[in-house]
Amino acid sequence: MFEDGNVRIGLLPQGKEILVGVFGLVPVARDNVCSNATLKGTFGFKGVGVQVAPPDQAGPIADVNTLTFYENGAVRGSGVVSGGTMIPVSETGTYKVNPDCTGTYEVLISPLGATAHYFFVIVDSRNELQIICTDSGYIFSGTARRQFVLERRREERDPAEDSQE
Repeated sequence: MFEDGNVRIGLLPQGKEILVGVFGLVPVARDNVCSNATLKGTFGFKGVGVQVAPPDQAGPIADVNTLTFYENGAVRGSGVVSGGTMIPVSETGTYKVNPDCTGTYEVLISPLGATAHYFFVIVDSRNELQIICTDSGYIFSGTARRQFVLERRREERDPAEDSQE
């Protein structure tokens, strides 16, 4: 395949490529590794699920809020939780992103006084999180979308998009 007048050699380990051009072999750095900095910014989150335990609190739950991720590993949010009654909430906690673009976060939800734990996967050019609660007694998942979408990197774009530039 040709890119910017160079030929890509695709027989190397995943994420490693070499460009062959006028000046010979040149290593190409691939930015497919994630870190806490990957999430820096604010996301809109919508989650739905069911609390299954304890039995006296079992029932459907829904959540719409914002989540703001800071490079230092802090996360803050605010929004509304509903289990039949709308409750304004705020969230504060920490998060960790792994190099494979998965991660976890933990937040204290006020005024409920509950701590929630989540696992997530970063998708869609770092603009979306697929999230699931990992606490026992809950079947709860959702999607968080970046409020201000990052432009996709050139290597992630559909070639048809480039022909329109």
